Amino acid sequence: MKQIILITSLLAAVAPAVLAQGGGGLDPSDILKPLSDQWTSYSGDMSGKRYSALKQVNVSTVKNLSLRWANTNITTGCGPNGTGPASGGAVAPVPGGGGGRGAPTAAPGPLTVGGFGNGDVNTCAPARFGGGILYVNGVLYGASINDVYAIDARDGSMIWHYYWKFRGGTATGTRGPSMWHNYIFFELHDDWVVCLDAKTGREVWKKEIAPFEMQYFSTNVPLVIGNHVIVGTGNDTDQPAYLRALDPETGEPQWTFYSTAQKAGDPGLETWASLDAARHGGGTSWIPGSYDPDTHLYLFGTGNPTPAYTQGRGDGDNLYTDCLIALDVETGKMKWYFQPSPHDTHDWDSTQTPILADAMFNGRMRKLVMMATRNGYFFVLDRVTGEHLLTSKLGLVNNYASAVQPDSPLHLNKRGEPQRNPNKDATIAGSLVNGDVLNYPPPTFSPDTGLFYVHEQNSLRISYLLEPDPRGSMGLGGIGSGGGASWPTYIDAIDYKTGKVKWRHEITNSVGLTTTAGGVLFMSGSGGIEALEAATGKPLWHSEIGQLTSPPETFLIDGKQHVLAASSSGLFMFVLN
Repeated sequence: MKQIILITSLLAAVAPAVLAQGGGGLDPSDILKPLSDQWTSYSGDMSGKRYSALKQVNVSTVKNLSLRWANTNITTGCGPNGTGPASGGAVAPVPGGGGGRGAPTAAPGPLTVGGFGNGDVNTCAPARFGGGILYVNGVLYGASINDVYAIDARDGSMIWHYYWKFRGGTATGTRGPSMWHNYIFFELHDDWVVCLDAKTGREVWKKEIAPFEMQYFSTNVPLVIGNHVIVGTGNDTDQPAYLRALDPETGEPQWTFYSTAQKAGDPGLETWASLDAARHGGGTSWIPGSYDPDTHLYLFGTGNPTPAYTQGRGDGDNLYTDCLIALDVETGKMKWYFQPSPHDTHDWDSTQTPILADAMFNGRMRKLVMMATRNGYFFVLDRVTGEHLLTSKLGLVNNYASAVQPDSPLHLNKRGEPQRNPNKDATIAGSLVNGDVLNYPPPTFSPDTGLFYVHEQNSLRISYLLEPDPRGSMGLGGIGSGGGASWPTYIDAIDYKTGKVKWRHEITNSVGLTTTAGGVLFMSGSGGIEALEAATGKPLWHSEIGQLTSPPETFLIDGKQHVLAASSSGLFMFVLN
């Protein structure tokens, strides 16, 4: 029988180590620094580039990466009492935990239990880390859907584990936690955001951010900008969509931005059939955006309109769904917008991560924002004014706004936004249209190569309209798909100045990308992690550690560059041999 260890004893033993590793927490000014020795947010830094200035691992040395440690024993919480599969039935009370109980794992640490369910619907399995994993002062902070973990970056042992008893409903994936001083923030699928003590994993506060009974689900990163915690939710029915700012100390709301008009006189209402259609028009924000500290603008994307596939929304653009929005982070007011998919009829969210860069464009230095969206188009804009600079098309068979041929003329409006071909909408007889050209896994941009890297999917399907009445096809309902055809999936390296693909590298899937000043592109390869030469796409190194579940990351531990990969098998830390 395993020895039962009191959590109070564990806290006493672990606390000195945590203090030594965690120091004074994360200084908010560090969040705004270019990505280098730490990984302080979803994209590493607030620019969205996922570009690290580290050079120890480069095109010559990457082949010498070797495994420093692997932890394949981290498990999720499960069961009515928060017991885990590695507990062997041995549990111990959590002091002040409201009756929750903890279970030792192969790498034991204090366990705190929260949530309002009984745990019956929680997945009892090895943890699948998703989204961004933070690395701050020697500690990793990562998450699976209902669990948050603090892990010693030097040996992979668990420092603490926070387990949320899920109430059920929609459960997709997580974008990970965020950090501010000694606080860790995390969104739960049943629509609460929790603030945890970074040293112990204990709850500091929790706040409901959407009504669970309305079928909202929350997967976004509660991104910290200044003294604002920015949260967003998802919803596949027809509830109002919004972005909200919370006070990091208390969780109290500061402002709310609705994606669509909610009352007479609101901007964008004229692009809907009625006020009621606009109020319930969708446009959820479930992927974190990027932040420009010079202009105080938060740039983020919104999702598809509802109903997604049938009419009933009028003939207008259905603003501000499927939009890139620049929001004043202090006031929550929109400064400008750009709509990659006006009047979307294909569920092509524009929530993908925008990338900010100061770079030359047409002979002059510009403050740029670059974005590739689910419909298969790449855009370059001036991020201060929203001025359109470039639109190009991705995909081998992208036909929803033009002919099938990849070099066919683009159908753009005067703002540079693609105009759909109505004949490609779902019809009762069936329409042949391309599938999603890309999705939510984050891209990367290297200022060294001038290339924007993103995955590209290629397929055609027959889209049938099963319910022509929008009242019977709420949310994502009302269509079906018939036979189709598929082509390979690639990593595309796009010249940001021209929109042309410089090279493609065939892959099986993508969970997100990272580039470095060492000229390396890290990505998910067949059965593990892979490194390519960023300039050419030449394969350099790979390790078969299992299918990746979140993008690779890189940072310094004790002055040496490391590479972190999370796979279906666990966490793996690599270092130069």
